[in-house]
Amino acid sequence: MNKGIIYIHGKGGSIEEAEHYKLLFKNYDVIGFDYVSQSPWDAKDEFSNFFDSICRDYQSVMVIANSIGAFFTMNSLFDKRIEKAFFISPIVNMEMLIQDMMMWVGVTEEELREKGEIETTFGETLSWKYLCYVREHPVVWTIPTHILYGEKDNLTSYETMSKFANQNKATLTVMKNGEHWFHTEEQMKYLDHWIEELV
Repeated sequence: MNKGIIYIHGKGGSIEEAEHYKLLFKNYDVIGFDYVSQSPWDAKDEFSNFFDSICRDYQSVMVIANSIGAFFTMNSLFDKRIEKAFFISPIVNMEMLIQDMMMWVGVTEEELREKGEIETTFGETLSWKYLCYVREHPVVWTIPTHILYGEKDNLTSYETMSKFANQNKATLTVMKNGEHWFHTEEQMKYLDHWIEELV
């Protein structure tokens, strides 16, 4: 096959999730990317190197990315030859998300700058370096993109997602009662139908 799809999971996800998309894209090589990066500066090299090594022989490449995987994709692959992107619950404004998490645990910017890193009760580590990086490296994404968003996404507001979609001329589909993590049978059926309508 001369057409490839790279599947990029979210936090806590796995390369095995790529199997689901092989049934939807029978005329494509579907390749899961088992990245190890935890930060956008590490992802920049890892994602770029993986894409260049895997995709150089394909005539056409598309990307399917989940949550923070979509953020890392936008941060790392914005200048690659990607025909189309499908983003599921993407993190489109990391600075705002970090600020929200700081608010949830009552941490000020001064405290974070002083301590460098602060552990939270919900398992995330707040990082001053991370916050500074996303401020200094705003996402620039011009690749044709389709976004699937759950109405009850607890990480990104509809206003934030809609603003990103409008600025980047992306289509935005909202699943009523959908969550950030698409995983139930009903949610996965909705996701499959969304992709089938767009391909």
